[in-house]
This record gives sequence, structure tokens and C-alpha cells, in this order.
Amino acid sequence: MSAKTESFATRSAIIQFFNLETSGVIILAGVTLLALIISNTPLYALYREILTTPVIVQIGSAGLNKPILLWINDGLMAIFFCLIAIEIKRKVFAAPDIGWADLALPSIGALGGIAIPALIYLGMNLGYPEYHRGWAIPTATDIAFSLGVLMSLGSRVPESLKLFLIMLAVLDDLAAIIVIAVFYTDELSLFSLGLTAIGAIALLAMNRFRVRYVIAYIWLGIFMWVCMVKSGVHATLTGVILGFALPMGIKGEHGISPSMQMEHDLKYWVTYMHLPLFAFANAGVPLAGASLDLLLGPVPMGIALGLLIGKPLGVTLFVWLGTVLKLVQLPQDANWTQFIGVAVLTGIGFTMSLFIGTLAFGEELIMRIRLGVLAGSFLAATIGYLILRAVSPKPSEDSVPV
Repeated sequence: MSAKTESFATRSAIIQFFNLETSGVIILAGVTLLALIISNTPLYALYREILTTPVIVQIGSAGLNKPILLWINDGLMAIFFCLIAIEIKRKVFAAPDIGWADLALPSIGALGGIAIPALIYLGMNLGYPEYHRGWAIPTATDIAFSLGVLMSLGSRVPESLKLFLIMLAVLDDLAAIIVIAVFYTDELSLFSLGLTAIGAIALLAMNRFRVRYVIAYIWLGIFMWVCMVKSGVHATLTGVILGFALPMGIKGEHGISPSMQMEHDLKYWVTYMHLPLFAFANAGVPLAGASLDLLLGPVPMGIALGLLIGKPLGVTLFVWLGTVLKLVQLPQDANWTQFIGVAVLTGIGFTMSLFIGTLAFGEELIMRIRLGVLAGSFLAATIGYLILRAVSPKPSEDSVPV
């Protein structure tokens, strides 16, 4: 393949990715609004009844009994994290043209975007040790919503800042995986954990021996997921292990690598079904029980301020310190005001923040979590959009490059 053809293919893939994210965010926004409307009508009782309906899968004496909501949160989100792991592997570890210089800026920004929101949340809940478990809720960035808002501005925003946001959101997701494994794991079943480890070793062996059949990886992933559920470790980690285990350097059944085939097969399902279904199931807030006092409570305010102030402050402060110390430099086609606007968009937590909130507190504080996440994310999206629209000049021809 010639350099010109390869460059064209790369740009086409990026354009397709942005178009997918943009249409995905429209659907996410629509189902979120629908969940909010239903939650404030007589249909809310039916909505809750459906989500709490138990679904049992059993073979002999072994089985799983979970309400539909947990099947969505534990099952569909495992598939989502599998896709994230594949994208991380492809974009970071397997890309020969990506080095430290490319990763330094989003890495430093992501570190600040985790540390400062967590400190703000803990500061708001200083006198409430029972709420400290939620410190990670405002540290996540929703890649679909944040990119959707950014792409709505077209070519006003430099391409370098779009790529920065992609990389930072991916690193945020990787950090969320680690946080879930370390801080949101229940009591462990060593037997089930041992079976999970055997499954993981088998996946690595299949990778090592260049097994090219995707279905073999999927069945082993399902076995690991069931064992992980039984072990007490959050089952979404199964998706991460599966995503990293899929080989990239061999051709599978369809002439592409198993990793690329899985990414291709999952991308549209995750964008158009998994994430919207998760949002619909988790975004319903009956406002009849809400009040200003409830919103101003330590948990929702800690979440909202962590997203709205902590994320942009942490990202901007750490990157600024990095430039002062000559560790990184701002992209040449961007200025600090534009960067701050993008940093504000990292405060759109939404699906990831809601997910971590359910892990931290379950149904106990669900109303407060949803209020904090929705308030912080909505304000971050609005303010970030207005900043970028105000400081970025409108191009003479707002078209997508080809």
C-alpha cells in the first residue's frame, strides 16, 4: 500500500469514527431524555418493574439470578470494556508511530483529571466517611458524549485537540478498569477466581499459539465472565482480559485479525445498542422526590463539582505544569483557551460515572448519584461547547477533509 493510499485510509477511518461517535451521542441523548420523561410519569412503576425483574440462567445446580438492570450493567458493560481494551491495544501498544511524545500530553492530563475531582469529592464529603467510597464517580469521562459535543463544532476545533480528547478518554477508561478491580470488588471466592485465572491463562495460550477463530475466544470469555461474577471481582474485567488477549498480528477467518474482526463486529452494537440501553436503564430520575436540598447534599455536590470544576481544573493544571517543566507542549494549532474548552468537556461523566456510582453504592444513593452526574455532565457539556464556540473562529468552509 502506498503512503498516499495509507494516509487516505487512515483519515477515512478517523472520519468514520467521528461520524459514528456523533450519531451515537444523539441516540444517547435521546434515550436519556426518554428515561427522564418516563421516570416522571405513571410509567415509572412499569420502568422500575421491568428493570428489577429477575432473569435466571441455570444449568443443573449452577446458575445466575440477577435483575435485568444488573444483567445490563454487568453483562453489556463487559462487552463495552472489551471494545475499549481492543481500541487501547490497537491505538497505543500496537501502533508503531505512537511514542511517548504522543502519549505524554493526554497521560498527564488524564492523571490530573482523576486526582483533582477525587479530592474535590472527598473534600465535599469530609465529614461523611460513609460516602468516601464514591470518590471515583467524578473521575471518568464519557467518550461518546464528550466527542459528540466536540464534533458538533465541526472544524472550528483543531484536529490535535480532538485526538487529545480521544486519547485522554481512552486512558480514563483504562484507569476506571483499574479502579474497579482494586476498589469495587466484593468478598472473593477463591475457587471461582481460580477458574477465572485458568480461563485467562487459556486465552493467553490461544494468543501465543495464534489461534485465529474468534468464536473460541468468545466462548472462553463467556466462561470467564460467569466465573468472574461468582468470584466477587466485577465481571467487566473479563471484557478487558478478552480484548487484550485477541491477537492482532495474524489473519483470521475473514482475512483480518481476530482483534480487528471483534472490533468491527462490536463497534456498532456498542454504539447503537449497549450504551443507549445502559443509559436508558440508569438515567431515570423521578424528580418528584428531588429537591434543592437533595441536590446540595454532599454526595451530589461532590460529584457535580468534581465533574464541572475538578476535571477541567485537573486536566489544565497538570498539562500546564507539564509545559512549565518541559515535559509536554501544547499542540501548535491550538491555544490555551481552546484547550480549556476541551478540558471542560472532559467533565461529561454520564455513563461511566453512573456505572461507577452503582458499583460504589448500589441502589442506596441512586437518586443523589444520578442528580449529581446529570447536573455536572450537563453543565460541563454546555459550558465547554460555549467556550469553544466563542474562542474558535468559524472557518470559511466548514467541511470534513477527505
